[in-house]
Amino acid sequence: MLSGDTFKNIRVYWLAFVVYWGVFLFGYDAGIAGGVVFQPYFEGSFGLINADGTVNKSKDTMISSNVVSVLQAGAFFGALASAPLSDWIGRRRTLFGFNIIFFIGAILTTIAGGSRGIGYIYSGRVISGIGIGGMSAVAPAYVSECSPKDVRGRITGGFQLMVTIGVMTSYFINLAVSLYMPNSPLVWRIPFGLQLVPAGIMCLGLPTVKESPRWLASKGYIAEGIANLAYLRMEPCDSTEVLLEFAEIEAAVWEEMESRKGLGLKEAFFGKGNFVRFAIAFMISMLQQWSGQSSVGYYAPQIFTSIGYSGTTNSLLASGIYGIVKVVSTGFFVFFLVETLGRRMSLFISAIGMGITFFTIGALLKTHPVNVPQYDLSAPPPPASKAMAAMLYIYVCFYSLGWGPLPWVYVAEIFPTQTRHYGLAMGSGSQWLWNFAMAKVTPTLEAHLGYKLFLMFATINIVGMGVFSLLLPETKGHSLEEMDIIFGAVSADSRESFIGRALDHRNPKSNSKRR
Repeated sequence: MLSGDTFKNIRVYWLAFVVYWGVFLFGYDAGIAGGVVFQPYFEGSFGLINADGTVNKSKDTMISSNVVSVLQAGAFFGALASAPLSDWIGRRRTLFGFNIIFFIGAILTTIAGGSRGIGYIYSGRVISGIGIGGMSAVAPAYVSECSPKDVRGRITGGFQLMVTIGVMTSYFINLAVSLYMPNSPLVWRIPFGLQLVPAGIMCLGLPTVKESPRWLASKGYIAEGIANLAYLRMEPCDSTEVLLEFAEIEAAVWEEMESRKGLGLKEAFFGKGNFVRFAIAFMISMLQQWSGQSSVGYYAPQIFTSIGYSGTTNSLLASGIYGIVKVVSTGFFVFFLVETLGRRMSLFISAIGMGITFFTIGALLKTHPVNVPQYDLSAPPPPASKAMAAMLYIYVCFYSLGWGPLPWVYVAEIFPTQTRHYGLAMGSGSQWLWNFAMAKVTPTLEAHLGYKLFLMFATINIVGMGVFSLLLPETKGHSLEEMDIIFGAVSADSRESFIGRALDHRNPKSNSKRR
C-alpha cells in the first residue's frame, strides 16, 4: 500500500490533511441539503405540506432543487475568482480567505427558521458555495504542487476520498436527527451547524503548512522556494535531490515566461500545448457531473425512494450505506490502485462499469415498476428494489475506481505552474456549473423520466466517458514539469537545456522578502 518513503513525505501528507478539510466541506455540503429538505419537519416548517397533510409536490420539488443548487451557483463564481487570487497572494492565503467566507454562509443557514425564513438558507448556501468553490479549485493545485511525483496520484486522489467521507458523514447526520429529534428545528440546525467544525480545523491548521514551492518560484522567491521544498522533502537545502527538483521547477517557469514574453492572457490559454489542456479540464469535469453520481449523491434519499425504499428512515439508511460503500471503494483505489492502473485505463474501466450497472437498474425499474407509498409511510422494499440498490452500490464502486477521484488528479497535474491556477479554475468552474445544472434538474428528471433517467446516464457513461478516456494522454509517473513535453509545449531537448541553465545559475537574486 504505502512505500518506505511514506514517513519521508509525512509533511506533504499533513499538508493534504489540513487543506482537504475544505474538500470535506465540499462533500458534506453536497450531501446534507438533499437529506435536510427531505425531513418531514422541514417540509412542514417551510410551507411544503398541503392542508390535507400531503406533500405539495411542485413546491417541494422547487424548494429542494433551489436549496441544493444555489450552493453550486455560488461555488461556480468562487472557483473562477480563485485563479487571480491564488496567483496574486499564494495558495495558502487564498484558502484561508475562502474558508472565512464559508464560515459566514454556514452561520446564516444554521440560524434560519422562525421569522428568518427560507431566504436565510438560500443566502447562506450561496455564500458557503463561494467559499467551497474557491477551496475546491485551489486545494488540488496546492497539494499537487507540493507532492513528489511517485505518490502524487495517491495524495492528490485523497481529494475525492475526503469528498466521499464528507458525503457519508452528511447522510448519517441526517439519519441521526431524523431518528432522535425529528420534530424540531434541529433537523436543519444541527446538520448545517456542524459544518463549522471542519472549517475551524482547517482554519487552525493552515498556519502550520508551507506555501507552494512552485508558486514561490513563479514569483521569484527562490531562496524560500528551495527552503520550502527541502522542508517538504525532509532534506537539507543543499541536497542534490532538492536542487535538481527545484532546477526542473525553475526551468519550467523560465520556459513559460520566455514563451509568453510580450504576450497576453489570450496566448496563455491558446498558446502551444495549452488549449488542449484547458479543453480537457472543461470536458473531464463536465462528464464527471453527467455520470449520474451528482444526481444520486445530492438526492440519495429521493433516488432510493424512487426504487422502492419508502419512508424517511429506510431511504436515509440506504443512503448511509451508499456513502460507506463510496468511502471504502475510493480509499481502496487511492491507496492501492491509482499508481498501478494508470489514469487512462482507470477512467475507461470506471465508465464501462458505471454504464452497465445503470443499464441494469433502468431495465429492472422498467420491468418491476415501484409504487411509492403515501407521505412518509414505510414498507419493506421488494426483491427488485433490493437488486436495484445493490446495483447502485456496485455503480458507486466503479465510480470510485476512476471518474470520482481522477478528474481532480488529472486536471491538477497537466498544467504548467504559471497557468495551473487558471486550469484548476476552469476545471472547477466547469464542475460547479454542471453540478448546478444537475442539482437543479434532477428532481424534475426523476419525477418525469423514471427508469429512463438511468438509461440516459448509462449511455453517457459508455458512449461519452468511455471513448473520452481512451483519448487522454497517460500522465502516471511523470513530474509536473514533464507535462509540457507530453502535451507538446516544449521538446525534451529544450527542457534539458533550461534545467542546465537553472543549475548553472544556482546563486540568483534570492530575495526572501516573502510575506
